[in-house]
Amino acid sequence: MREQDMRLSGKAAIVTGGGRDIGRACALALAADGADVAINYHSSAEGAEATVEAIKAAGGRAFAMRGDLTRPEDAQALADATAEAFGGVHVLVNNTGGLIARKTIAEMEPEHWNAVLALNVTSAFLMIRACLRHMTSGAIVNIASQAGRDGGGGGAVAYGASKGAVMTMTRGLAKELGPDIRVNALCPGMIDTDFHNTFTPDEVRAKVAGATPMRREGTSEDVARLVAFLAGPDAAFMTGTNVDINGGTLFS
Repeated sequence: MREQDMRLSGKAAIVTGGGRDIGRACALALAADGADVAINYHSSAEGAEATVEAIKAAGGRAFAMRGDLTRPEDAQALADATAEAFGGVHVLVNNTGGLIARKTIAEMEPEHWNAVLALNVTSAFLMIRACLRHMTSGAIVNIASQAGRDGGGGGAVAYGASKGAVMTMTRGLAKELGPDIRVNALCPGMIDTDFHNTFTPDEVRAKVAGATPMRREGTSEDVARLVAFLAGPDAAFMTGTNVDINGGTLFS
């Protein structure tokens, strides 16, 4: 790749949940644009290390670090380690999150509600707070969800509410942290990931994909390319946006 195409050369990026699927694709895309990349993982150690090796094999710099980002000390340790290794933090991709389980409100215990909110919202809050100690300029990209717009499928009220909170937090932070730090979010629809392998029946996935104008599920790479765009200088006048990437399933 030509030097002028390395839009993030000299920048340090953190990708949370970077051991698989969208997180892994984001780490690779940011590295391809020249960034040094710190990858957080919780249980996907093998995938995180494989991503690090792929980045290094292409001539980049990266490391992986385990952490539970619902814990303030783990979030701060990741931000501090990134700044020490790469000289600062310039890009943060908050990809950590999940549904945990499908539960209706009637069958949901408070512990489940709190766990979903902690995983999707608190983790992002803690990472942003931790990174601000090292981040004087740059970009934050939050991974929200189409569920934050439409409430999600059956048993996903807690998940949809948490992603709606991420979207609102994105707007508020854009005003609070501008002009030096831009904050945007993505709202992926049906993306071919382990999330849907676990929680969405095949027939539902096929029906949703077939009903989109694009007639397919999205890929992790589709999402990662948009993340890299929002993290880079070509998106210099974009902040506070929640960008849909769903193949036309939902227009907003």
